[in-house]
Amino acid sequence: MPSRLYDLIALANEPSSIKRRELLRGVTDLFFQGDNHNPVEMGLFDDVMSQLAGDMEEAVKAELAQRLSEAPSAPRGLSRALASDSIAVAEPILRGSNTLTDDDLLHVARTQGQDHLRAISQRTSVSSVVSDVIVERGDDHTLGVLLRNEGAVLSRAAHETVVDRAAANPALHEAVIDRHSLPVDLLNEMYFMVEARLRDRIMEKNAEMDPAVLEAALSAGRKRVAAQDGALPPDFADAEKEFRALRAKTQISPQLLANMLRGKKTTLFLVALSDLADVDFHTARKILERREMDALAVICKAADFDRSLFLTFALLILEPSDQVMVKAKIYGELYAALPRDAALRTIRFWRLRRNTGDVAAA
Repeated sequence: MPSRLYDLIALANEPSSIKRRELLRGVTDLFFQGDNHNPVEMGLFDDVMSQLAGDMEEAVKAELAQRLSEAPSAPRGLSRALASDSIAVAEPILRGSNTLTDDDLLHVARTQGQDHLRAISQRTSVSSVVSDVIVERGDDHTLGVLLRNEGAVLSRAAHETVVDRAAANPALHEAVIDRHSLPVDLLNEMYFMVEARLRDRIMEKNAEMDPAVLEAALSAGRKRVAAQDGALPPDFADAEKEFRALRAKTQISPQLLANMLRGKKTTLFLVALSDLADVDFHTARKILERREMDALAVICKAADFDRSLFLTFALLILEPSDQVMVKAKIYGELYAALPRDAALRTIRFWRLRRNTGDVAAA
């Protein structure tokens, strides 16, 4: 074999592209004739082809890369060199080569552009250390490719970064929601970002969730949620004091909540709603400020409020310009169709903040 290789090396001085292709095919055909290459043969092939690769035309290198990407074992030095070449050459190696190690992939991920990152993101398996770098350096298109690859392992921190990125880019929403390995507390954090059809998908996933998984998710998400909650409004302490006084005198009824909202006592209403629905103040405030009617439906259904009270809240929260009467029928149907057990499962994730106690002003 060595003598045949040395004969082929002589062709390297040929400027003709035809001769270069002949060189490529001759050497690679020789290499792929058998799978059992000893270390000397493998090393010689690696040295020869690595030296020649720099002088090859892109089309020749691309053909070589394609063949190497399909080999059960391939010379690592040559594979590494081609992996850092132009994307036309590197893509098959980055996507399919079993020869590249995590260190090799990390080098490419840290030094090359988005096309190379996307190619790595499509490998059958991507380790968490490589995924972390892709999440750090990748643009949103690259991130979407990585998220759609269930063979890519993402750390908890990487998943949190993904959710933060998705908050600013709706194009990522579906890829995040559909990811099987997304922690369930982060899945439910996405509820407040996504459109209605994706919210329905979240509710369906919650309905299928193992209770043990729910408990683990609650525990994992508490620290993140507590850190993200914003400052309390300036009248929060007074509203909480007033609410406690009311509760000491009389039973806090749902109708009393409607009167608070009607009287523009917004903070008092939110304190009372969070108490009766057993959710934290910040979640209740977010729903009110954003006029999240389907999220309000989840809270009211979980609290076992009747449909008329939910519609009262909706009418008081929506602006006249929101075509309130037209939407009231839609919201009423939404409320009637929402299963209470699904609402209870979803609201457990929103209650995780409450389990850590009130969050002080940041």
